[in-house]
Formats: sequence, C-alpha cells, structure tokens
Amino acid sequence: MIELQNENLTLHVDSLGAQMMELRSRHGTQFLWNGDAKYWRDRAPVLFPYVARLTNGSYTYCGVRYSMKIHGFAKDSVFSVEEQSADSVTLCLQDTPETLRQYPFRFTFRVRYALCGWTVNVTYSVRNEDEKELPFGIGGHPGFRLPLSDGTAFEDYELRFSHACQPDRIGFTGDCYLNGQTEFFPLEDSTTIRLRHELFDEDAIVLKNMARCVSLCSEKTGKSVTVAYPQMPYLGIWHMPHTDAPYVCIEPWASLPSRQDVVEELSCKSDLIHLAPGAKYENQWSITITEEKECMM
Repeated sequence: MIELQNENLTLHVDSLGAQMMELRSRHGTQFLWNGDAKYWRDRAPVLFPYVARLTNGSYTYCGVRYSMKIHGFAKDSVFSVEEQSADSVTLCLQDTPETLRQYPFRFTFRVRYALCGWTVNVTYSVRNEDEKELPFGIGGHPGFRLPLSDGTAFEDYELRFSHACQPDRIGFTGDCYLNGQTEFFPLEDSTTIRLRHELFDEDAIVLKNMARCVSLCSEKTGKSVTVAYPQMPYLGIWHMPHTDAPYVCIEPWASLPSRQDVVEELSCKSDLIHLAPGAKYENQWSITITEEKECMM
C-alpha cells in the first residue's frame, strides 16, 4: 500500500487498479467509503478504457468482436509506481498481451495523485503508443462515507453545486444502458440535490450540463467533500440500489456507457475520446476536504 501525507491529509493508494483506499484528515476523519462488501466492495475505482457497461459485455473494432468487463480493465490491473514523493505518486499501466486481447491498442496510462493543502489532485494521462487512433473512455468513481459526523444521518446531507445550473439527466434503461433520451433534472434552488436512499432505486443518476464542481455537505456538520471536475462533461451519482448503503459515489465521467441492445463499434462512438497516434491526453479533477462550519464552495 502506498501512503501519501501532508500537514492535513493522509491518502492510501493501492497499486492494484491505482485505487484510492483511504483518505483521512489530520483530525482522524475517514472520508472514503470503506469497501464493505455488504454494499459495495470497491472504494474509488479508476475507469479505463471504458465507463460503465458494454452491451453483452462486448464491442466491435474494425469488424472484430472483443469482450471487456464493466468499467474496463484498469481497475483490475497492477500499475507500476513510476514516481513517488512524500505527498505525490504517479502510477503507470501499459498494454500487455492480456489487455490486447480485450482492447487491441497500445497505450500508456498514468494516474497521478498529489496532496496540496486539503486537496487531492488527480491527473489522468493517456498516450497513444499505436499507429492508429485510440478510442477510450475514462472517469473516476470515488465513494464517500455517510454520515461524515456522529449525530448526523444520510438524509441530513445534500449535493450542492457551485453555482446555479439546469442539468439534464441521461436516460438509462432498467439494465443501465443508454435509452437515447434525456430529461431536465430539477435542482432545489437550482443548486441542490437532497440525499435520500430512494434516489438510487433506479440505479445511477447521470447528469450533463451541470456545474463542474459539487459539494457533499450538511448544515449539521462542518465536514464536507468538494469534487471539482472541470474537464468532465458527465457526473454520475450513485449508491447500491434498494439499500440503505452508508455512502454516496460522486463520479466524474468523460464518456458514457453503451446503448441498449447495441454492440458498439468503438471507432464510431462519438462520446469517447479519439486520440491520434503519438498524441497525449490529460484530464485533471480534485477532491477537497473541509472540516469547518460551512460547506466549501
């Protein structure tokens, strides 16, 4: 386990999947979900080279059919540690014979975590090492435990966007594939989603056209989490459906899952990133912890 530390935060990262495992403040508060398998065994998986589900667990590329699990293979792959200091680490994953069987592209994928004050800065970088275009999806899936403070309950918390917005909800089928529809998703005061377990009875809420910064907070505690994702066009909000799961995931996504009953041709899927040979892609997002009286905006 890799440990990063500064004056305010301690972050544990597993080389398996480059996944954040613990995020703890100097006061001892654990902010990340603990991976209790009763609800969800992951904590903060890295999603690459696909976000969410492929129809029948497969796609085609140039007429050849390939199989890949939900959220891609990075979360189940061992990354090498490329650089490390007391408060930062860069982990690296490159194509292997096993990845090429699932995904016929040569690539270098790096995940960097860096602590700065009360913030974890996350950087994803992808380099196309192939002679053909590299189509891929990418995203984060961190879960945050709730409640954050004793004496508060799940329903005391809300997601508050940094400014007024009018997001649309991406339409999903009952099997969590795209249904081709979107609908306006109203926010309280154009900024706020009040949390309740029933919100997730139809699985994830996936938004577009929302503000690119959101805080998980409560008027009953000074502890909050702010996730900023300036380069991510989609935001997933989720916990395990039909449960009283004591966490919520705030998921910045750069792309979307497959359409219902459509085995996607990867080269034609428009929401993916399509990276030219030899080119590099970079995407940064962050998690900021607050332990003061008000939600951080």
